[in-house]
Amino acid sequence: MPTPRKVRARGERSPLASVGLHLTLIVAAVIAVFPPLWLVVTSFKPKTDAFDTHLVKNFTLGNYTHVIKDTEFLTWLGNSLIVVGLTTVIGVFISATTGYAVSRFRFPGLRPLMWMLLITQMFPVAILIVPLYNLLAGLGLLNQPVGLVVTYLTVAVPFCAWMMKGYFDGIPVEIDEAGRVDGLNPFGTFWRLIMPLAKPGLAVTAFYTFITGWAEVAYASAFMTGEENLTLAGGLQSFVNQYTAEWGSLTAAAVLIAAPAAVVFGLVQRHLVSGLTAGATKS
Repeated sequence: MPTPRKVRARGERSPLASVGLHLTLIVAAVIAVFPPLWLVVTSFKPKTDAFDTHLVKNFTLGNYTHVIKDTEFLTWLGNSLIVVGLTTVIGVFISATTGYAVSRFRFPGLRPLMWMLLITQMFPVAILIVPLYNLLAGLGLLNQPVGLVVTYLTVAVPFCAWMMKGYFDGIPVEIDEAGRVDGLNPFGTFWRLIMPLAKPGLAVTAFYTFITGWAEVAYASAFMTGEENLTLAGGLQSFVNQYTAEWGSLTAAAVLIAAPAAVVFGLVQRHLVSGLTAGATKS
């Protein structure tokens, strides 16, 4: 008598499928981890061992010492902190207030405003460099941190405002009504009642605006000239010229640049999933 065939429940995987899935995940994890790991390893190698396939035969901190003491790295760091700090604070405030306004109020031009926020995301950086350069030159903002801040806000605010709008849509309107009953004006309701409930969305907005300013290269290189005016991303290019590249210094500087971003990600990561999910599904 034939053995009855086992019927698996919906979503249940066979042992072979589970093995294949886990092998795929392991390979994907190795591919994802290898580049940053090799970057860190190379930063501790002497210049002559940059392309050595061994991990670290001759450990050295000379690359980090050279980057910090013999280059304008600390100046670039100061410039980046100013630009990124202003971009993050202003970007979060504008995105949150814009998202709240389009979520709660109905006013003439609402639909065109929402379309404008979407359409601005369609243009690649390469197309915008020339018009933005001419605009900043006309305003006298080239080689000025304020010019970069304005530029980064044009990148970060439209996306973040749309995302925050979706997040605010998920907060009950009854909370606003309760605030008005207690005598709060619209801004007071937003600041004292809604903002504390929107921490996941604000965390995503802060992280996105931070990364926009911290890791952006094209605008920083085009709008800022002279080593004393460069940000970290722009200064990183000084280690590569037409004929050669200082791989030790380049990797050491890259590690120093990536470390603050990793710290910020660690601080906000518990809010990222809920914030992104809410903004994506409710808008």
